[in-house]
Parts: sequence; structure tokens; C-alpha cells
Amino acid sequence: MEFLSDYGLFLAKAVTLVIAVVVVVSVIVSAAHRNQGGQEGDGELRTRKLNDHYRKLKEALQAKLMDDQERKVWQKQQKKQRKAEDKARKQALKASADNSESDSDASAKARVFVLDFDGDIKASDTDNLRKAVTGVLSVAEPGRDEVVVRLESGGGLVHAYGLASAQLDRIRDKGIALTACVDKVAASGGYMMACVADRIVASPFAVIGSIGVVAQLPNFHRFLQKNDVDFEVLTAGEHKRTLTIFGENTDKGRQKFLADLEDTHGLFKEYVSQRRPDLDIGAVANGDIWFGKRALDVHLIDEIRTSDEYLIEACDRADVITVSFHHKRSVAEKLGLAASGAIEHGFWRLISAFRNQKIQ
Repeated sequence: MEFLSDYGLFLAKAVTLVIAVVVVVSVIVSAAHRNQGGQEGDGELRTRKLNDHYRKLKEALQAKLMDDQERKVWQKQQKKQRKAEDKARKQALKASADNSESDSDASAKARVFVLDFDGDIKASDTDNLRKAVTGVLSVAEPGRDEVVVRLESGGGLVHAYGLASAQLDRIRDKGIALTACVDKVAASGGYMMACVADRIVASPFAVIGSIGVVAQLPNFHRFLQKNDVDFEVLTAGEHKRTLTIFGENTDKGRQKFLADLEDTHGLFKEYVSQRRPDLDIGAVANGDIWFGKRALDVHLIDEIRTSDEYLIEACDRADVITVSFHHKRSVAEKLGLAASGAIEHGFWRLISAFRNQKIQ
């Protein structure tokens, strides 16, 4: 019993210390966020040339398939070829510098800018998307360049995906060719984004569609009533609160809520129809989903192909460049997150040791 008492006292002190340190670290991280809020230097655009990435994959496999002697000869040839390509590139740059700006623009190689959007229910990736789009639109040329969005989302909040879709509309409004590639899912709000593109490419079993609106919420009114708990909802305005979680819902409130859902569904259908006028919206806007090949049959998409196939082929005709925005953490944030992670890990190890302790 004395051991248990001592161990319990030790554990209480340890937990108190952990909580105190976590609070201090949280304050430091929060202060760092406040100090950096709104500054231009709080993130950066990162780029990666996929032409080089795919070339390196190819060369790595080729080298693995050769014996030592063949590999040496092949590597010398590759080195010689790259030198020749670098020399030709320098000569082309020098020649373009001697020409007028318009001639230089006309002879420039097309570019395909690749953006990624991985959507959750709140479309949390929208802020990174909007900054990447802003960066791309500052350099992309209508009629020459293209934007490809690798899109994965099962949808979520209407207003959140409305804003995400509006970011893609900016590309379309500038006259830049836009292609949406869907490898897994573009449903509901995800399809709202995809339909903005001039062309939708999807893998054979990608989930597409779900052009509908859903809302659901629990109601605890009968539970509270059973336990003699009153809950009052006071509003100014007839439709300020049509349905409530804790109060008693009325048929009138349900009818208004359903009317709002229908109106939102109507706006969704209008949005899709304007961007894909050849689609029979009445046949597909029932909330159902289609897999890749079936989605092609009903014209929800334009082509069956994976994003890898599309981009590898694009490398033959253009410079293919991924563009993404990343938040740049301050030293205080990095230290705070590292300390927080270490503390959390140590805390759970302590709890685990306590649970596994055997008392003889």
C-alpha cells in the first residue's frame, strides 16, 4: 500500500508537470501564430518539374537492368547527351534574348502546372489552393499553358466547396485550359470542383457524381423532456432557427429546412449545368454516384485514364511543373511542435508504464 501511495503521488506530480509544460508550449506556439498572422512571409510556393522526375525513374530502372560494363558505357552516353542538351538550351536562350519579346513568347515551350487538392468535409485545403492558383495565374499564358488539378474529395460543407470551386473558376475565367484528374473520388462538393474543368479525366473505378444535398442532426428533446430538463430557443426572425438539436422541432420548421435544401440543390444543379452544358442534369442530379466507366457513359467525365498516364504523356509536349503552397513555420513553432510531440510521447509512455506495472 505504501508503494501504491508513493507511486500515485509521483504520477500526480509528473502529470502536473506535463500539463504545465504543455500549456507553456501552447502559449509559445499561439504567440508565434499571432505574430506571423497576415504577413507575406508566412509560407512559400514550391515547384517540382515532373519531366525530370519521370526521366530519373526511367533511367534508374534502365541502369538496374544492365550489367556493370553496359552501365558504364550507357552512363557515359547519358552524360554526353545531357551536355549537348544543356548547350542547345543555352544557345536557344541566347537566341531568344536577341529576339523581340513577342517572338520569345511565341517560341516558348508550353507549360502544364499541376495543383493538388485533397478535400475534407471543411475543404481545408482551399487556402493553399487559392495561393497556388494566384501564383500560377501570374505567369500562365492563355492559349499556351494548361493547369491540371489532381482532385480527391468526397465533398462536405456547401459554402466551403463553393469557395474552393470559385478558385478553379478563376483559372477558367482567365482563359487557361483546365483539366481535372480524379484517381479515387470526386463526389458532391468534389464534383462541384471537377465540373469547372474543361475536361475531366478519371480512373476506371473513381467515384463520381453525388449531385445532391444532405443535412442531418440528432434531436435530444424527448430525452431532456423525460428527465425534466427545459430547453428554450429564443429568436428574432421567423426563420432564424428552423431546426434545433435540443428544442422541439415543428412541421413548419422542417418544411422550411427542406425548402432550403431544395434551393441549395437547385443552385448546385445550375452550377454544374452552366459548366457542363451537354450533361443531362435531370438524369444525374439525384444524389447517386457512378464509377469511372459508368460516369463516362452518362457524360459526367470525358475520359478514362489515371493522372499518371495523363501527366506522363503531357511531359512529351510541355514542361510539367507541380505547384503547391506550404506554410513556413517559425523557429518558435518548430520548437513548440517538437516539444509538444516529445511531451505527448513521454506522457503516454508514462501512462502505459503505470498500466503495465505489476504489484506483488
